[in-house]
Amino acid sequence: MGAFRKIIHLDLDAFFCAVEELRDPSLRGRPFAVGGRPESRGVVASCSYPARRFGVHSAMPMGQALRLCPTLLIVPARHGEYGAVSRQVMARLHALTPLVEQLSIDEAFLDVTERPELASVLARQLQQTIRTELGLPCSLGVATNKLVAKIANNVGKAAAKGDEPPNAIQVVPPGREAEFLAPLPAHALWGVGPKTAERLAALGIETIGDIARWPEAELVRLFGKNGYDLARHARGLDDRPVDTQRERKSVSQETTYARDVTDGDVLRRTLHEQSSDVARMLRHKELAGTTVKLKLRWPDFTTITRQTTLEHATDAAEEIYATVLQLFDREWQGRPVRLIGVGVSGLSEAVRQPSLWDQPDERQERLYDAVKKLRSRFGDAAIRRASELDELDEEDS
Repeated sequence: MGAFRKIIHLDLDAFFCAVEELRDPSLRGRPFAVGGRPESRGVVASCSYPARRFGVHSAMPMGQALRLCPTLLIVPARHGEYGAVSRQVMARLHALTPLVEQLSIDEAFLDVTERPELASVLARQLQQTIRTELGLPCSLGVATNKLVAKIANNVGKAAAKGDEPPNAIQVVPPGREAEFLAPLPAHALWGVGPKTAERLAALGIETIGDIARWPEAELVRLFGKNGYDLARHARGLDDRPVDTQRERKSVSQETTYARDVTDGDVLRRTLHEQSSDVARMLRHKELAGTTVKLKLRWPDFTTITRQTTLEHATDAAEEIYATVLQLFDREWQGRPVRLIGVGVSGLSEAVRQPSLWDQPDERQERLYDAVKKLRSRFGDAAIRRASELDELDEEDS
């Protein structure tokens, strides 16, 4: 093993769009976005590089994207397909090294220190393999640590021009980390968000090199523990390992309504369905969580979150629902709701113990899936709870 590590950061270029182009080659070279329809308050999940020339970007409301690019094609997302293709990509990474840290569906770190080849050679081979075998473009950053490899990838992608995916490979040789980082803007460094960037600018610090020239003790005095990280990272130092058991911090589900909703029954039904979805994801990953969170967004885009920490970890749908319902009933107060969501955090490996909330085997889960399919096909009124029917009878009488 050498004196330095060999770390690769991989990022699939416009991943959702690349998968859609494989399905429909006529999309290539055209401005299009994957996401929801504007009339349903959809947002851009991913957009093609021709669309980006118009200023379209991910997380943008689809209505705004269409105003920027009136010829924009909208392609519905197929998340199941993206997940399947992602697993194929990750299998190629694991074939290269067991030390893979998957950050998201389209991003990962690899530690190839034990491989005899140069990291730059492995990066090119990996890029070629993913292009040839899966038809997908990807960009890679190569360095001696995760921090610099990630930033290198960002720099490589940003340097690409035109309407084609970047397919970039940016290599930072050992010993050149600080030199590579020095001219980059301060906000390019991990740990420098908008507020920290403002404070740095007020001190006359504009680049990463400017940060590196400040005494570490002074940065710690000004920024606390983050000042220590700033000093180290600005010099290109990062000893974090590639974490093959990267912990998922939370599991959540959100719904954005096409029209603001004031009907409490509809909102509570959505919370119940979301709670069941979250519970199922937890069980699939063999996780349980101690903190249940409610998210509400009002029509003016003001967003609130409220949470409760339980005495024990749970993966039970009804317990999650009962907890989030208490938060909802306390906060809602009849206001129109644009978005509603349920989340569970404080995750750990689930220890299955019988509880008040347990359902027999998987029958409840299968029943819930059937109900969702019926409602999606025939509408929410297709299936109602007995309590809801009682309420309807009272209304009709």
